[in-house]
Amino acid sequence: MGDLTRRTGFPVAFGGLSRDDAIHVSAISGARTRYLEGLVVHPMKGLGGRAYVEKRPRLALDYRTARSITHDYDRAILGEGIATLFAVPVLVSGKPRGVIYCGSWGERRVGDVIARPAFQVAEELATELRVRDEVARRLETFTPLQMPAASMPAAAREELRESYAELRSIAAGVDDDGLRRRLARVEQRLAALSHDEPHPSIGDIHLSPRETDVLARAALGETNAEIGDTLGLREATVKSYLKSAMAKLDVSTRHAAVMQARRAGLLP
Repeated sequence: MGDLTRRTGFPVAFGGLSRDDAIHVSAISGARTRYLEGLVVHPMKGLGGRAYVEKRPRLALDYRTARSITHDYDRAILGEGIATLFAVPVLVSGKPRGVIYCGSWGERRVGDVIARPAFQVAEELATELRVRDEVARRLETFTPLQMPAASMPAAAREELRESYAELRSIAAGVDDDGLRRRLARVEQRLAALSHDEPHPSIGDIHLSPRETDVLARAALGETNAEIGDTLGLREATVKSYLKSAMAKLDVSTRHAAVMQARRAGLLP
């Protein structure tokens, strides 16, 4: 929420995600009181509840006298001394998943300069939720026990490899360092699911994140052009990463690089 106050210029920001058909405010920045703590907003109640149901931003220039909303949460909002309140829903695939709020202690106009960064923060949060959903969905298909590649069904092994490559593509577009570290741990778990211990003849090999990204896509049979389209890279850049990975793996073809990376435990 601190990022929201910095980017919009509003002194107060708060918000939360939906749970049990209600929005639970879990993050607050800039508040001068504790009135907003533990706030639970229900659909169609208050400014945020209406923004949540209508799936569009809602604004109350003078919250105290606003007639277009219910005033179920006056104790929290007016207790904090908020005069102008701006609520933006967090939408994931068209479904509301939460609401973020910007508030000021005096009446304040909200134009594009303020609204745009609030929309951007909501979209960034939505992206993070999409990533979490995708991680959870894909993990549901895997057993937590390590399974040698030879005994894993071919279809399951292929799905695992596609999931691994897709997660790496998703992680490459995530700016949140904490989330990227969590994704990296998931990727390591996926890579460990379908292979035995690294082959003793293979030394300690370290590929860069982008070399791994490219090799993971190459393992799916994608061309350099297709890899470039997926990862947002030029074809020449893809070739460069492949060449570098092959050199580190001491092989001369992309197929051999994929096999060697799997034997080293770097790919599923």
